[in-house]
Amino acid sequence: MRTFRKDFFWGGATAANQFEGAWNVDGKGPSVSDMCTNGTKDTPKRITATIEENTLYPSHEAIDFYHHYKEDIKLFADMGFNVFRFSIAWTRIFPTGMEQEPNEAGLAFYDNVIDECRKYNIEPLITISHYEMPYALVEKYNGWYGRECIELFERYCHAIFERYKDKVVYWLTFNEINSGTMPMGNVLSLGTVQGYTGPITGVKDDPKIRYQALHHQFVASARVVKYAHDNYPQFKMGNMICFMTTYPATCKPDDMLKAQSEMRMKNWFCSDIMVRGCYPEYADRYFEENDIRIKMEDGDLDIIKEGTVDFYTFSYYMSICASTDENEKLTGGNLMGGVKNPYLEASDWGWQIDPKGLRYTLNAIYDRYHIPMMVVENGLGAVDKVEADGTINDDYRIDYLRKHIIEMKEAVKDGVDLMGYTPWGCIDLVSASTGEMAKRYGFIYVDKHDDGTGTLARSKKKSFDWFKGVIESNGEKL
Repeated sequence: MRTFRKDFFWGGATAANQFEGAWNVDGKGPSVSDMCTNGTKDTPKRITATIEENTLYPSHEAIDFYHHYKEDIKLFADMGFNVFRFSIAWTRIFPTGMEQEPNEAGLAFYDNVIDECRKYNIEPLITISHYEMPYALVEKYNGWYGRECIELFERYCHAIFERYKDKVVYWLTFNEINSGTMPMGNVLSLGTVQGYTGPITGVKDDPKIRYQALHHQFVASARVVKYAHDNYPQFKMGNMICFMTTYPATCKPDDMLKAQSEMRMKNWFCSDIMVRGCYPEYADRYFEENDIRIKMEDGDLDIIKEGTVDFYTFSYYMSICASTDENEKLTGGNLMGGVKNPYLEASDWGWQIDPKGLRYTLNAIYDRYHIPMMVVENGLGAVDKVEADGTINDDYRIDYLRKHIIEMKEAVKDGVDLMGYTPWGCIDLVSASTGEMAKRYGFIYVDKHDDGTGTLARSKKKSFDWFKGVIESNGEKL
């Protein structure tokens, strides 16, 4: 019976803008996330055009990995990681995104991080762009809506590819690129917020702009994938999708069709382009009905065909339902919510917990593409209590992760070629959606709070030793 491969990747995942801090240190420029204030589950964070005094911007310090990377990577090594997924901050390498030459201090920082990983035989898995568009490109080009960003992104990639060619094998181009199919993608991924200040939920959404910006990301991704294949054959290039598994709320045919439509445009559209190398036919009707006309240049479709990825990665936190009944109860979720599933429990943030949905999703993706896969984000955001003796008994997190690993094993038995698993926020970090610290995911607790206070001291949660045992046994000891 199949089980996890002997060279299975076990580790954790982070993002520069949510845990590095040092937002303006050593030449780094501001990204979109650096212009976002804190928020809560009920109050959205704000974007500001300039940095306001006496206002908390969580990414500015975050958990200060920039000055704690040796300590943190040692903790990852103690847990048994053999892979660490992190992102490079574009604005650390090109502060405005428009410079001709990269910032040496930024390159040197990631040299140090990668070397520290290698010291412990931890494979770096690098996300090239993870929700940190240079704010200067927002001001000048309205983010990815400007085709100029393609060439600027290529310059950035060429610089980091050449610098780390002997140290890094695995690369992901855009984090959760399909966020661009949803209004929240304007802020997080596309940077199409030129001139806007106010709550992130108040950004004017124009699907015509969004899908044009997304097209530019497809071209940019394909160009750098092809460039990597041509110049660095040792590289393995992947995509990254936010998978929001969607079931029909009932077996009513209208609900079936609605769920299929949502699965196509939210979950399959981007990866069909990045894995299969062409725009899918079903998108034609969606574009026509929504008056979306994507402006393409000669060669765009050719490069998309030539620049397909080697492996598929995705985030999986929850599932939702789709219904044609407007009276159905709604629930929250990653990037978007949906209709509530009466058979599932939910987290404190309203994200439905569906381990079996991960097996279903792994099978569906592998059936469609037949390329190696990784689950590069999965986890439970929860409020953790530090006991009087300093312990943090996060059995709820262990339970969540255990159930999802069991279903990954079932998917492997089903025949899925699964490469690895990197739970999200292996160390506590800032929430991308709300800017909170209270919504914790990590195996490692960081003394940092929603008001910006805290000593930044690191301590192990109960889940730390549990996950260490999982890794030591290659997923057999759960």
